[in-house]
Amino acid sequence: MARPAFADRDWRTGWAFAAPGLLTLAVVMGFPLVYAALISVSSLTLLKPMLTPYVGLKNFIVVMSEPIFWSAVWLTIKYSVVTVAAEFAIGLGIALMLNRTVTMKPVYFAVLTIPMAMSPVSVALIWRMLLQPNLGIVNQMLETMGLPRVDWLGDPGLALWTMAAIDVWQQTSFVVLILAAGLAALPRDPYEAAEVDGASPFQQFWFITLPMLRPVAAIAVIIQLINEFRTYDLPYILTKGGPGNATEVLSFFAYRRAFLGLHLNEGAAAAFALLLIVLSLTVLFFAALERRR
Repeated sequence: MARPAFADRDWRTGWAFAAPGLLTLAVVMGFPLVYAALISVSSLTLLKPMLTPYVGLKNFIVVMSEPIFWSAVWLTIKYSVVTVAAEFAIGLGIALMLNRTVTMKPVYFAVLTIPMAMSPVSVALIWRMLLQPNLGIVNQMLETMGLPRVDWLGDPGLALWTMAAIDVWQQTSFVVLILAAGLAALPRDPYEAAEVDGASPFQQFWFITLPMLRPVAAIAVIIQLINEFRTYDLPYILTKGGPGNATEVLSFFAYRRAFLGLHLNEGAAAAFALLLIVLSLTVLFFAALERRR
């Protein structure tokens, strides 16, 4: 069956309007991505700034043959899972409370957006001063309560979790805003029917709210998971990947390899490995979501 003339006209009009944005996006994102791909298979270093000769997958093999790379991968996964789970749990609780709040709701939302509006660099600098071992106000408060000082960022067993807590403090408000918008858009009819049937508030939450909120929650989780996997500001400002390699996530490993180790090609290979991990997790997450739906 031939397509109607108006359908072809609408198709051409749609592409005409979308073409400038798509072209801009292709240039802004495509060129750096292609150039980084060329660097990852080249012999380019800061001491030898030439792409040729190309070495294929040698840079990937060199990077992945180092134990510190796999340590960075494991730290990145652990850090991302912990922070996203905490942000979602706390964000869902706050969003549910705000959904029941009637008065002063704009004020609460305005307060919640303050951490999200701050840049990660400024957040890291502020918390670095607050957690300073000798002069930081957090340790001074602990001393006032008769507790010992804590080296929050200098203890190898504590530094990663301190950084994760700071991340949760800043990023939870973003999850709250997404989930609160999703809760506000839910229809009231299922809740009214559940109340007539005698369902408890927990049953309404478990069997009505969560299933209907799943698409919005999935978007919030995947956005935050991507953000956490590529986190760089906090480890750079707070710990420089230390103490030792306790907070050296994969993005910081790529930076250190490229600019401190002078091997731009190996740094680009590590960055592409991070990109492939994030893409794989995104595809698996949405595949699981669609299968469950």
